[in-house]
Amino acid sequence: MPEMRFVIAWPDGRKETCYSPSLVIKDYFAEGRSYPLSDFLDRSRTALTIASDRVKAKYGYPCSLALGQLSRIEQAATPYLTDAGAEVRCESFIL
Repeated sequence: MPEMRFVIAWPDGRKETCYSPSLVIKDYFAEGRSYPLSDFLDRSRTALTIASDRVKAKYGYPCSLALGQLSRIEQAATPYLTDAGAEVRCESFIL
């Protein structure tokens, strides 16, 4: 299963490299595009859940790394939840 990493920029400009066990991330994000925080979280939940489910279908267990990444994204987003204009930018994909 091809894994990948994707670099995001939080609303404060801090960059973070995230992990996915599947290329499905490319179906939900585009390099150089910014997403309102709530949309970014929804897309992350969907994409990383699909990625984990693909691992489960292939190996019989969900991907703890994908689910852990989702948890880290949700936790890192918490300080920005009250900012209606907060956006997260997908900087690049690393294959």
